[in-house]
Amino acid sequence: MREFSLPALYEVPADGNLTDLIRRNAAQYPDLPVMARKDPRDPARWQDLSATAFLTEVEAAAAGLIAAGVEPGDRVALMSRTRYEWTLLDFAIWCAGGVTVPVYETSSPEQVAWILGDSGAVGIVVESAAHAEAVAGLRERLPELRDVWTIDEDAVAGLVRAGEEAGISAETVAERSAVAKADSPATIVYTSGTTGRPKGCVLTHRAFFAECGNVVERLKPLFRPGEGSVLLFLPTAHVFARMVQIAAVMAPIRLGLVPDVKTLTDDLASFQPTIVLGVPRVFEKVFNSARAKAEGDGKGRIFDKAAATAIAYSEALDSPGGPSLKLRLKHKLFDRLVFGKLRTVLGGRATHAISGGAALGTRLGHFYRGIGFTVLEGYGLTESCAATAFNPWDRQKVGTVGQPLPGTVVRIADDGEVMLHGEHLFSGYWNNEAATDEVLSQGWFHTGDVGTLDEDGYLTITGRKKEILVTAGGKNVAPAVIEDRIRAHALVAECMVVGDGRPYVAALITLDEEFLPRWAEENGKAGLSRTDLLADPELTAAVQQAVDDGNAAVSRAESVRRFRVLPSQFTEESGHITPSLKLKRNVVAKDFAQEIESLYA
Repeated sequence: MREFSLPALYEVPADGNLTDLIRRNAAQYPDLPVMARKDPRDPARWQDLSATAFLTEVEAAAAGLIAAGVEPGDRVALMSRTRYEWTLLDFAIWCAGGVTVPVYETSSPEQVAWILGDSGAVGIVVESAAHAEAVAGLRERLPELRDVWTIDEDAVAGLVRAGEEAGISAETVAERSAVAKADSPATIVYTSGTTGRPKGCVLTHRAFFAECGNVVERLKPLFRPGEGSVLLFLPTAHVFARMVQIAAVMAPIRLGLVPDVKTLTDDLASFQPTIVLGVPRVFEKVFNSARAKAEGDGKGRIFDKAAATAIAYSEALDSPGGPSLKLRLKHKLFDRLVFGKLRTVLGGRATHAISGGAALGTRLGHFYRGIGFTVLEGYGLTESCAATAFNPWDRQKVGTVGQPLPGTVVRIADDGEVMLHGEHLFSGYWNNEAATDEVLSQGWFHTGDVGTLDEDGYLTITGRKKEILVTAGGKNVAPAVIEDRIRAHALVAECMVVGDGRPYVAALITLDEEFLPRWAEENGKAGLSRTDLLADPELTAAVQQAVDDGNAAVSRAESVRRFRVLPSQFTEESGHITPSLKLKRNVVAKDFAQEIESLYA
């Protein structure tokens, strides 16, 4: 058994709640821009809101919720894409004394019914008329649900009017804001549910204070008031984006929110954040798109040399002598030809990014640091209020998920399981004492992940206990290691390793829908039908190269011997991935049982 901890850098308030942050900001930084929303007349322009203006808008919306009958401790659901109104209403719910229940806007009616019913939500704010219609079809199953507000139909303005008409005063809102204490629930975040029904993780105001306060202090150069800014495009229903939202308010730094990654390049260019928040797939896409563009412009070899130089340069930074003179000169040349342009694509001002949700991979970690855009990889779960470990800005170890959050403890049990202790942990699963007792014991949370700690306390995650495969030959295989390497190839969207109880390891692979047409065009196969393309020997060879790259990271016994390319990507709509992009392995295994059997025929 091994454990590591760092002293807390932030003193969690003995009491109080997250609404104290926006009141403090208005008092200490009244004119500082803390929020930014897109100008509806010009998507390339942003409208800033000062700390005072944001507090005013939050309190006005909170008055409407109080007028609607929201009482202290009542659960109010939020079902919307990432947008300014999400953050506004999150804080408004807290100011009304309520508890926010996030719901992914892509959730099925069955999922929505379960979350609203299990949480006992008395109201829900949805984004669109389609969402409202879906909720309307569930009303008979939700006796506690009273109100449905729709953002696209002026929900915020409606709440403000309701508060004014009911005569809810600023004093009343202030009194209600103070009802919740540090150990009161702030939110119930339902897990993505890779197996079974989602469980509601109860996260208190104290947990967010401990989490965000120590993140901001440890990454202080990135969270300087008046200097820093972050653009959120990940779902705010996910705890990772939610944590960064609150950390931005806590710092405070300027926060912008956009619905998705479809317009990400334009949004980064117009907002110009100093910090970028993403998941590995986003950083893979940026790399692959840049390489594909270079190939299309006849500069593929230059890009590949530049990428190799960036990786070598980053690796040399960790060596005693640092980069050689020759390497520094090559790096300087490619900085002018390639790296500077890539940083411009990422907004031009950002020097750091925070990555979570899955493994980034050593190759990408070194590539980005080598171009002057350091991606700080972290690790956490919904139950740990997002990050429980992350790489510090000044002592990054590429390939690890960093050191424990200050003020917490990471322990590696005798069987390799990662265990956590600290104020940032959830208080339990809502209405599910049995599930809580399974993972919480004497203040320690059993994550179900397997990992190692090095002598400096840097954590490396090697897999999930439940996902460890044992081949017929008795070899233990952690799928994540090889899956991450295979998925790094531009052609590959997803990879799922199989082989439990089988004679060897195999894999199911899906292809990237955006990159596949580009590959076909570059290889003179643009006229082929999708069916013919998937059966093309050259495409199979390209996927085999991705598999070979993955196999290079593991032993022979752990390597993928055979693979099957599936006809379409895994999607949330198909039921094969969660909203946070995690594979539902049991669903994939069930739906593609025949394909798996064919790998062992």
